Amino acid sequence: MSTPDTLTIRLAVPDDAEALTHLHLDCWDDAYTGLIPQGVLDERRANVAQRVDKWRGILGQSTNTMVAETTEGLVGFVSSGPVRDEDRTGLELWALYARAEVWGTGVGHALLVASIGDAPASLWVLEGNDRAIGFYERQGFRRDGHTELEREGLHARMVRNQVAPSAVDPA
Repeated sequence: MSTPDTLTIRLAVPDDAEALTHLHLDCWDDAYTGLIPQGVLDERRANVAQRVDKWRGILGQSTNTMVAETTEGLVGFVSSGPVRDEDRTGLELWALYARAEVWGTGVGHALLVASIGDAPASLWVLEGNDRAIGFYERQGFRRDGHTELEREGLHARMVRNQVAPSAVDPA
């Protein structure tokens, strides 16, 4: 599949809070159903109004959250910023999500490039999320052996120290 013709990548604004909340919830369902306890997914949907308020607050501040938008609405988003791990420097990809219907179309790649370009960076990914792990590997990220156990399960850190142009694959 190719990137949707009408795709726009732009900074998210407070008016996106409600659509972004529903996108985030839908993307979690798409990505994590069968990988994390269903109760975690259900709980996230139980407090939608609070999530909208939280997103509105985040987007009202200086933020590095960008959205992918088509004529159908928001189809993905990315958030990044300074790395939060004490043993790393540079950028961290905090979140990258796309609706299942645009997986493999280049939307994720477009969001990643718009957010961090080809800069060295790190991220955390849920073990067992093979689709995401494969995507990040195609973007030049590699597991560095660090893991953290969180409520959703075991997360592995992936890092990208350098990227050769041929290492970046949009799919």
